[in-house]
Amino acid sequence: MPLTSTRISPDWPCQVKAPGSYDWERSAAKWLRELVPSRYAGYPLFIRHPVLLARHAQIQVQHEIRVARTALQTARADLPGLGLHEGVIEHTIKLYAAEVMQLQHIARSVRAVTQALVEANRP
Repeated sequence: MPLTSTRISPDWPCQVKAPGSYDWERSAAKWLRELVPSRYAGYPLFIRHPVLLARHAQIQVQHEIRVARTALQTARADLPGLGLHEGVIEHTIKLYAAEVMQLQHIARSVRAVTQALVEANRP
């Protein structure tokens, strides 16, 4: 299989070999397993069908984005009630904002890998 333009994308994760290269699907599955809770990563169905694992990873990352956004949006109102110093609150807000950005990048990477897996498994 020739290399696809997916590899050129800045969203392609460096941990995953280029589509079409030797053992690339195994490297994709390994990377995807790191994104889901371990109990899911070990399910035989997900091991046999990496595209299912990719689908679950997409859902997982989207939920994590929602959680991080909620934490970010509510931090200024909720954290003072926990007795945290203003400096800690500001640092926490920056942490959540950075996490949202990182998760959005991961979500784009998962979409790129998913698309490549789908294309590789089409008849």
